[in-house]
Amino acid sequence: MFSYIEPKWPRSENGMRVGLLVGRFQPFHLGHLEAVRYALRRVDYLYIVVGSAQRSHERDNPFTAAERIAMIKSALDGNRVDPSKWMTIPIADADSHSLWVSTVESMVPNFNVVFTNDALTFLLFKGEGIDVEAVPYLDRSKYSATNVRDRILERKDWESLVPEQVSKLVRKFGGLERVRALMRKDLKGSDHV
Repeated sequence: MFSYIEPKWPRSENGMRVGLLVGRFQPFHLGHLEAVRYALRRVDYLYIVVGSAQRSHERDNPFTAAERIAMIKSALDGNRVDPSKWMTIPIADADSHSLWVSTVESMVPNFNVVFTNDALTFLLFKGEGIDVEAVPYLDRSKYSATNVRDRILERKDWESLVPEQVSKLVRKFGGLERVRALMRKDLKGSDHV
């Protein structure tokens, strides 16, 4: 168990409270949109870290970092989230959990608080003396990227779970076909060698 350490940056040099919201956003859904709004009500500026940035075209990570950033920008712009209050930063996974916080700190300007619901992310940042705050879920059983991908695979309504702008981009990127192809357990083999 980690002992509590006084946070490194209660406020940045200019007196602003700056937050960090970490996620994979595979894809960005209405729960993510609400998490961004929640964080922005608590900070003056928000860095949105697109985690696992090196991963794409995988079952749990079907979209590229560039596609995810485009989804976030389009959804936030389309929902009138002030673009002067946030920035996306793609960050690849670190080779070791113990290096991940320092990796983030080397790529993101000073921040005061981390918003996350991931237990490991929470522990890693808290262990470095950084304030960490859980984000209230918006009906977690409904609004999860896993559920969105499952519904795409099952050809059920998924578009009501994501901002309209994201739905358009998923289609534009060929995301429906990609998710379905990646989530199939096995491809049919050929009858001949």
